[in-house]
Amino acid sequence: MTATHNTNTPKGSESSNAMGWKKKALQIVHSHERTMGKLLQDNARRHRLHKVFSDFCELAALAVSNSVDLVHREAREARYMQIVGEYERDEVQRFPQLLAVLVDWLECGLDDCLGRLFMSLELGDSFKGQFFTPFELSRLMAGLTFGGAREAIERQGFVTVSEPACGAGGMVLAAADALQSQGINYQQAMHATAVDVDATAVHMAYVQLSLAHVPAIIVHGNSLSMKEWGHWFTPAHILGGWDHRLRAHRRHDAPPALVPGMPEVVPPVQDLAEVRAVALAQRAERLQLDLF
Repeated sequence: MTATHNTNTPKGSESSNAMGWKKKALQIVHSHERTMGKLLQDNARRHRLHKVFSDFCELAALAVSNSVDLVHREAREARYMQIVGEYERDEVQRFPQLLAVLVDWLECGLDDCLGRLFMSLELGDSFKGQFFTPFELSRLMAGLTFGGAREAIERQGFVTVSEPACGAGGMVLAAADALQSQGINYQQAMHATAVDVDATAVHMAYVQLSLAHVPAIIVHGNSLSMKEWGHWFTPAHILGGWDHRLRAHRRHDAPPALVPGMPEVVPPVQDLAEVRAVALAQRAERLQLDLF
């Protein structure tokens, strides 16, 4: 007599498995958060914690930018060395460790990791009164906003996103997550222009959007007065030839088809006036989706 087994998984087991995975994911998030928090605290023995946090974000942004942006490399390399000169050798070595943990954290899924870390360290109370939107809320808002994005992408090739007060870039990451949940490759189908008046927020957003390979221009500026002090191009923007694609989009030409494999490499825009024109044009385009 042959024994038979029930291969159907009870609904209760499926629910239990989902809860188990969710619990494990939260444990991983908390583990990365604790690890980064400890490394930052270790570097805060001679410096204020919010300075260490800000310096880490800027150093990471400078390192990423200098790997792809030839236009700003010299000035940003000098700034990198200036910051590093304020720390001792063992403190300097913790900064790449922090970046490695952040990379591993983002590998677990799109999330506003630096925003979470900023809030868990209670830097919002002492650092300009800044508070970042919980990523769960950002994801909900993005899901509602991008429900019909596929049709626009199929018609025009990509959508543009404008975030006038980007913070750590959580809303843009949530937009990317919303597209990804629909089976859309946001790395090819979405471009973001993100603006913030605070330099540390700009560096936070730039680092996270760069690591998530989101094509974007991060603007250090004031969305109300329209003053701008700096521009940061993510690697995905430069390597993906987005200057060319955005110019074509402004002329209402069909955007160039994306060829699988190595993307077209177009040098970054060197004229800041042109950068500003591109960014402003994105805000005015009818396909633009504003996130507040």
